[in-house]
Amino acid sequence: MMARKLLLVTTLLTCAACSPYRHERPATGVGTDAVITPERTRRGNPPFYEVMGQRYFVATTSEGYRERGVASWYGKKFHGLPTASGEIYDMHELTAAHKTLPIPTWVEVTNLSNASSIIVKVNDRGPFVDNRIIDLSYASAQKLGMVEAGTSLVEVRALGAPASGRDQTTARAADSASTSAITPAGYATTTPVNEPLYLQVGAFGDQANAQRLLERLTNEGVDNAFMTSVTNKDPAIHRVRIGPIQTVASFDALVGRLASLGFGDARLVTLD
Repeated sequence: MMARKLLLVTTLLTCAACSPYRHERPATGVGTDAVITPERTRRGNPPFYEVMGQRYFVATTSEGYRERGVASWYGKKFHGLPTASGEIYDMHELTAAHKTLPIPTWVEVTNLSNASSIIVKVNDRGPFVDNRIIDLSYASAQKLGMVEAGTSLVEVRALGAPASGRDQTTARAADSASTSAITPAGYATTTPVNEPLYLQVGAFGDQANAQRLLERLTNEGVDNAFMTSVTNKDPAIHRVRIGPIQTVASFDALVGRLASLGFGDARLVTLD
C-alpha cells in the first residue's frame, strides 16, 4: 500500500509526453467508429519508474497484450485519492491498476473460474505484490465474483478505447457472463474459460534440452511436470509445463518453489 503512494510521487516527478498507441483489433459487430485510439496521458507514463528497488518499464503500446495470472482488488483505503493518471480513484467505477500497460488502456478481464468477463480502464499503477498481474477496483472485483476470495485466476486482454462518444460509465454494464456476448462498449468477449491452466517453465527447439529440464524438475520433487511437443511445425517446439493449476494458493506455492530453483519467469498457459 505504501508503494502505491510512493509511485504517485515518482510518477509526478518523472512523467513525460508520449505518442499515441494503436488498438489491438477492431470491434466486432459494431460500426467502424466504435474503436478509437486513446492518447497516452502525460501523467502515469514515464519511460520507467522504481518501487521498492524494482524498476518497471512502461510499454510503448498495449497492442497484442494478453496474459493469464492472478488478479487482486483494492477499495476503501484509496477511494477518493489520486491515481497515477491523476484521475480520482472511485471504487465504484470499472477501473484497474497495471504495472506496465500504457495509461489509459482498456482491457477485458475474464475470471477463469466462473466465466464472468468485464471491460475496465487501466488508470493506475500496481499491484506491487509478487505473482499479481492486475489490481481491480472494488466494483470490477464484485462483477467478477472475486471480492470475498480477494484474488482470482484471470486472463487480461488489451482492447482499444471505448466507442466514440461514450465515457467509462458506459462500460459499467459490461459484465456479460457469456464469453461470446457483445458488451455495451462494443467488444466481443472471446476468452476461453474453464480450461485447465498450467505453468510453462520453458520452451525449446531441442527436445534434449526440454528433457533435461523435465528431469531436473522431477529430481527436485516438483510434481505434475510433463513435456508437450508440437512436431508438425518447422521447427518443432517442446514445452515443459506443470499442472494443472487449480487455485491461486497452489499457483503462488508453485511459483515460489520454481523461483527458489532459479526459474523466475514461468507463465500461466492453457494446454494449447
